[in-house]
Amino acid sequence: MKKIVKPRALKRGDKIAVIAPAGPPNMTKVVRGKQIYERFGLEVVFSRSLGKQDGYLAGSDEERLQDIEEMFYDPNIRGIFCARGGYGTPRIVDKLDYEMIARNPKVFWGYSDVTCLHVALHQQTGLVTFHGPMLASDLHIEPLPQVTYKGLKQILQPQVMRIDEESGPLETMIGGEVSGKLIGGNLTLLVSLLGTPYEIDTTGAILFLEEIGEEPYRIDRMLNQLRLAGKLHDAVAIVLGSFRHCDAKDPHGSRSLATVLDEYILGSGKPALKHAQIGHCMPVHAVPYGATAHLDTNKKLLLVEAGVCLSR
Repeated sequence: MKKIVKPRALKRGDKIAVIAPAGPPNMTKVVRGKQIYERFGLEVVFSRSLGKQDGYLAGSDEERLQDIEEMFYDPNIRGIFCARGGYGTPRIVDKLDYEMIARNPKVFWGYSDVTCLHVALHQQTGLVTFHGPMLASDLHIEPLPQVTYKGLKQILQPQVMRIDEESGPLETMIGGEVSGKLIGGNLTLLVSLLGTPYEIDTTGAILFLEEIGEEPYRIDRMLNQLRLAGKLHDAVAIVLGSFRHCDAKDPHGSRSLATVLDEYILGSGKPALKHAQIGHCMPVHAVPYGATAHLDTNKKLLLVEAGVCLSR
């Protein structure tokens, strides 16, 4: 297991880069979204290939890979923010120079398809990354909910992130109180990594899961694959985030989403919490990926330690 490495907190005047490692973003939305970071006093620059398109990809694999590595290597760039998800990160995950990245730890932010990079970066380098809303996907619409805005600011000052019922009702599935590092992300991406050198290691971890636009039978299939791979068993607890647009289009010919989720999560026997505002939703909580967390499902409370440090 790699030693946990937290990136340095950002400060006014720092330069951050926007990249698109997966699908092509709407550049008008990117320009709108970057204004939030500019109000934090950060200078926002675009990677070399941002704005390019190769079908459903934001440029060629080589271009997207080069953007990631250039931004990690450049000492003037203090943070890297993904513009959107889509699809594409699994195509380049095995080509990244993880040794170089480990020598240049910095804030890395995104979610959805970026789950693939969160898992790989953390397990290959120990880097704590950030699972949160992205410029073209979420941040172009203002005003943002207060809980979302607060989550964005965690990169500026070490702070414990708190998820409770302030942003919406939570449901205790199985009672319990545990601690462990918080890892997980998009269910489709986590399952796509199984059987590869980059599959998620959930041993002793609090596993969070989220998804969008998948029918209950697909959710069933993916959760079963996690079960068969031992990932639910190895985790110490499970937090279910947003499963937006995952209800059956034909309810009469399908099991319900709730039935599927309950079957696998209750069957795991692990402390579990449901309806956390993590993933494809608004308001949304941004969380440090790989940081130590404490979960009390009876109190419906998840606390995650700061993902940044003051100096490096």
